[in-house]
Amino acid sequence: MRLSYFHVAADVPKGKVPDAAVVIDVLRATTTIAFALHNGAESVQVFDNLDDLRQTAEKWPESSRLMLGERGGKRVEGFDLGNSPLLVVPEKVDRKRLFMSTTNGTRSLHRVRDVKALYTMALPNRQAVVDQLLKECFEEVWIVGSGWEGAYSLEDSLAAGALIASLIKNSFEKVYVMNDELSSALALWEKWKGDLIGCLRLSTHGQRLLRIGDHESDLICCATLDQLLVVPTQTSPGILCAK
Repeated sequence: MRLSYFHVAADVPKGKVPDAAVVIDVLRATTTIAFALHNGAESVQVFDNLDDLRQTAEKWPESSRLMLGERGGKRVEGFDLGNSPLLVVPEKVDRKRLFMSTTNGTRSLHRVRDVKALYTMALPNRQAVVDQLLKECFEEVWIVGSGWEGAYSLEDSLAAGALIASLIKNSFEKVYVMNDELSSALALWEKWKGDLIGCLRLSTHGQRLLRIGDHESDLICCATLDQLLVVPTQTSPGILCAK
């Protein structure tokens, strides 16, 4: 299995499609997606554009939909929820379709939406995604971070390192690290694997969230490892379901 890591959507090569892609946005889109599907959401439909989200959501019965919108770490006015794994509890999301757009994560998903096997990962469902990749025996996998407004993020690279570390540990086949970005992510994981919450607090986006509101509980949730068995999987372009 050959794996490459791209810090943000803009780094993803054009004109080439791998066997599979894993999108990461630790703070907080892919963590929220994992918890939403774990807690019974029918699906999560992602958008990089708020107007497209509104137009699509309006066609869905109001009783079975929720709109999740976040820009700059804050909930978009008029939306049901922002972007927090602590808000997508069963009593709110059970059997509902979530229409979601965030500052960073949903843009990365849009960038690789044509990949046949597309998954999302955060730290809480790391091992579930590892098991899925090993089960499918893909030849080439791209790991795509989300960053912050097009720039590198520490926490996404931490999670990419967590993913490759577990793949190397659990695979009976050869796992090849194909670029320096992923080697660096693995080194970052080795440094911080004993203090995940410390790494998230150190990250500029973690500090940003703490400045704009009481998001310490969000950071703690996002720093939990291998807590969920769900593998959010794209079933049609832009639509993620539990696997």
